Amino acid sequence: MAKRFLLLCLCATMVIALFGCAKKQVQTEPAPSEEPTMEETVEEEPAPEPETVEPAVEEVEPTPMEKYEMQYSELPLSHEVVKGECLWWIAEYEEIYNDPFMWPLIYKANRDQINDPDLIYPGQVFYIPRTFSLDKLKDSRQSAGAPAPYLPPKDANLPANLRSELGWGF
Repeated sequence: MAKRFLLLCLCATMVIALFGCAKKQVQTEPAPSEEPTMEETVEEEPAPEPETVEPAVEEVEPTPMEKYEMQYSELPLSHEVVKGECLWWIAEYEEIYNDPFMWPLIYKANRDQINDPDLIYPGQVFYIPRTFSLDKLKDSRQSAGAPAPYLPPKDANLPANLRSELGWGF
């Protein structure tokens, strides 16, 4: 009995596979009630509006120097001292100079608030100079005890013109 049932199922599957299932017939002509009337065919379509052609604006990707200048301009221009900080540490912060030997730049720019560079107090807000010359940079690093030739490391935050002057990439 089970063999007959299996044989019957197998035959039915083969017949379906050979002939497929019946498909629903698709109407190719519109039904008579859907035909457009004369009034509908006479309607005029609105005239297309003239297209306004805007001049193509090419988006120019900024140069590496311009990208660096944008990032440099976003760096903070001031820093509020918190308990335990010193000028060395402040200059070493990545968002300040990323070079501890540049602390004299902060000291010289804030002499009105700092009498002794070893004594700074929480709550003081120091201006962080962002434009300076290569000579000023070398003098500051020399006075801070940096090794000769008094150049900062390549990952220091410097103005783009100084990086270019030093021949460093962006």
